[in-house]
Amino acid sequence: MAERKHLGGSCVNFGCTPSKAVLASARLAHQARSGATFGLRIPTVDVDFPAVLARARSLLLESRGSLRRGLENESRIALFSGQARLAGREGKRFRVRVGTSLLLANTVVLDTGTRAEIPRIPGLAELDYLHAGNWLNAPERPEHVVFLGAGDIALELGQFYRRMGSRVTLVERSTEILSAEDAETARTLRTLLESEGIDFAMESRVAAVKARARGVSVTLRSGRGPARVERELLASHVFVASGRRPNTGDLGLSSVGLRLGPDGIIPVDARLATRVGGIWAAGDIRGGAMYTSTAWDDYRVLASQLLGDGARTTERVVPYALFTDPELGRVGLTETQARASRKRIEVGRYEMRANGKARELGETNGFVKVIVEQGTGRILGATIVSHLAAELVHLVATLMNAGAAASVLADGLQVHPTLAEAVQSAIAAIGRKDETSAHGERHARSQVEQSIPVPRTPSGRGARAER
Repeated sequence: MAERKHLGGSCVNFGCTPSKAVLASARLAHQARSGATFGLRIPTVDVDFPAVLARARSLLLESRGSLRRGLENESRIALFSGQARLAGREGKRFRVRVGTSLLLANTVVLDTGTRAEIPRIPGLAELDYLHAGNWLNAPERPEHVVFLGAGDIALELGQFYRRMGSRVTLVERSTEILSAEDAETARTLRTLLESEGIDFAMESRVAAVKARARGVSVTLRSGRGPARVERELLASHVFVASGRRPNTGDLGLSSVGLRLGPDGIIPVDARLATRVGGIWAAGDIRGGAMYTSTAWDDYRVLASQLLGDGARTTERVVPYALFTDPELGRVGLTETQARASRKRIEVGRYEMRANGKARELGETNGFVKVIVEQGTGRILGATIVSHLAAELVHLVATLMNAGAAASVLADGLQVHPTLAEAVQSAIAAIGRKDETSAHGERHARSQVEQSIPVPRTPSGRGARAER
């Protein structure tokens, strides 16, 4: 194994681990400010911003150290520090240079991840800007941070900075955030974030930035031709969150005849094999879903190909989440995608404000939407916007992995009161044409109705079905 800088990749060093740690601090501050709702008098909430970052940094260092100890204690693994590059072949083996060391390998796995995409904006190169890789090293709380982009990173960290007390503006070229989601989902999340004081500059782009004596001048441009409008924002910090670029430009790929695909990705098949026999690619650089979970599953695909029966592939169900508060949990098709596929579908929906546990927690924002194929009862996808949506979506993902019908969850008995009941209620809202008997349908509905005092059936408050 060869690593240029730190073990653990983006997740451990600046992504999942530290970002979710600071989001936990931000959520606690937000809850404390809402103490009166719960009958608690919390007169002030003092944010120690360096301490918040220090906690996150300690968690990442702990994870990074654990990884190193685990590898160093494994006698069959040799860990090299430095930039690794392919350097042609020697017979049937590949030459790999790491610093002054030359390795010969029958098999090479490329897993070099991505870095922040930095757009060409006048003045940006002269600015000490923030991005996904360095935000944790900025010790002071921004007075006003302007994000270039309104994707996952901007939404999560934008809410973090806002709850820490910063002004936050997100600049987005599109008409709506989160282009991969249903318009309703994106609109719901944007409205919730706006309610916390986050500003969105939609259908706008940053035309130029310039350092000032006190902060940064950001020129926004919207419209075209005679309708073009420019305005200036004064900020303390600029955060570049306009995408990710694969780390594939300096790997010596041409020395073995391997060419890059669009946007610097390495084309692979469903078994993660490249076009050059013996070279495989995993993680973000292979394109497709770019999550820590899929990168981890890539290891299982590779283990199957290199050491097992070769049956495991990247043809998989991929749940994912956006860790705003409330969270977005998603798996499979959105309603828009399902309708575009011309499948005959039914959509079960349930509002979180009707869920008993959500009301008790004071977490009533959001909804559950489950898309089911008519006739078969097969789940095509689900969208959950709620507290702990990243956990709840696994109820649906597990059924999809098992190839089970939605009725499996609808007919089951769940603990009350729980947020998970909202997922069951969304499915129960769907017409039960996949039932094997009228008695089975009546029993399932009776079980759902009697298990919770808050109405959870199609005729009850909060649930509905659509076709």
